Amino acid sequence: MTHGEPVCTTRQGAVRGRLNGSGVSAFLGIPYAAAHPFAPPVGPEPWQGVRDASAYGPTAPKVPYAPPFDALIPEDSIPGGDGEHGKDGEQDRDFLNLNVWTPSPGPGSRLPVLVWLHGGAFANGSGSASAYNGSAFARDGVVCVTLNYRLGAEGFLHLDGVPDNRGLLDQIAALEWVQDNIEAFGGDPDRVTVFGESAGAMSIGVLLTMARSHGLFRRAILQSGAAHHFLRPESARLITARLAEKLAVADPTHEAFAALPPPELLRAQAELRAEIGARPDPALWGEAALNMMPFEPVTDGLRLPAPECGVELLVGSNREEYRLFLVPTERLDVLSERKLRATAAAYGLDPDKALPVYRETRPDAVPGEIFDAVATDWFYRIPAIRLAEAVPGSYMYEFARRSPRFDGRLGACHGSELAFVFDNLHDPAYAPMIGDGPRQEVADAMHGAWVAFATTGDPGWAPYDAAGSRTTMVFDEESGPVADPRAQERALWDGVR
Repeated sequence: MTHGEPVCTTRQGAVRGRLNGSGVSAFLGIPYAAAHPFAPPVGPEPWQGVRDASAYGPTAPKVPYAPPFDALIPEDSIPGGDGEHGKDGEQDRDFLNLNVWTPSPGPGSRLPVLVWLHGGAFANGSGSASAYNGSAFARDGVVCVTLNYRLGAEGFLHLDGVPDNRGLLDQIAALEWVQDNIEAFGGDPDRVTVFGESAGAMSIGVLLTMARSHGLFRRAILQSGAAHHFLRPESARLITARLAEKLAVADPTHEAFAALPPPELLRAQAELRAEIGARPDPALWGEAALNMMPFEPVTDGLRLPAPECGVELLVGSNREEYRLFLVPTERLDVLSERKLRATAAAYGLDPDKALPVYRETRPDAVPGEIFDAVATDWFYRIPAIRLAEAVPGSYMYEFARRSPRFDGRLGACHGSELAFVFDNLHDPAYAPMIGDGPRQEVADAMHGAWVAFATTGDPGWAPYDAAGSRTTMVFDEESGPVADPRAQERALWDGVR
């Protein structure tokens, strides 16, 4: 300690953090790798003396969320990694950094570790949003790590001559840093749990099958994302070609994209996603026509981890995920029956057989509400179930607490569980989504389950047995396990998704 400030020593050098009033030490903005444009990450440069780690580091280049999502989804942008240039004319590239919260800085404690991968459709988000403050995990005896990784084209655009999935390679580099350094912060490198939401969870779904990630984490928690969202190489090439056309890049090489002014590249990325939404034609966009994400992990097909993958899993989704994209945009009440039927068919269902099953438990629902149920299953719930089925002994959850926002219509939408997972209910960033007066008991149950799983591998309920009860913990105003929720709707997707 120096003047009451905690100091820990990494393999690159010493860092000085800050101590908050509850006895938690935070070390912020620590570089875990260096990012050269469109190249794999390399190890960070060592430093002399004690590096100040009392403030968040720069965030990865991105554009803000478009309205109305900019007011709903926690986000921040810290200058330095967003295309600004330093006095030497070189672009500032120091956004591959991470943050550590610990109750016991220094070696010897061997506490469980949680490493957070943020969401944002692979184009937004950061590990430094106040919503992801890890103090509550540290308070409860877990070392918490959050991080930034490359987004958009730089992280995920398919280009000849450079590796795919550079954003995932960044995540692996951060997990390697954790293995090398977390003991110095009181953590146990043999008890690392990686957890993530949306794109972060989808990243974990791919990491589970990548040889390079083997041994870097013992457990994984996947929130509202699993292994079903990816682009095959042929689809990824369609995205690359259209982005190059928009930017007047005649030869779409990594050198050509790296030479573009970062703001210009970011603007084109945002326009590209809008184009896909306006004309979701699979002939133009491949898999991205269904999930509206032009930047995703590139793989040759669906890969689920082997039953003996060696990683313990907790996986789940929110009951009304897709309402986030329907209610604030005022699409819920105007979405037509024709659009509902076309989407169900595009997802592989027979509308005449499937839609009556969804309506059976929602007899007064308008087409938009049925659309939410179908899209929530296709995007989130069924992929989570398939992952749990693939790895015996996995645990399943569902978040069902309905937000009072938008006159109660926002529901248990995408992202609405985050405040409860982080036990951070009073952060103003969450208020537009979760509303006023969220019950602490819901956070106690959900946050407590995450802590228990990271600590022991048992979140507190029975594993998901695909041949038996399919036990699912439902987090709501009153939480408890449920056997095979909405079984008839789940069965519609057998052989389809």
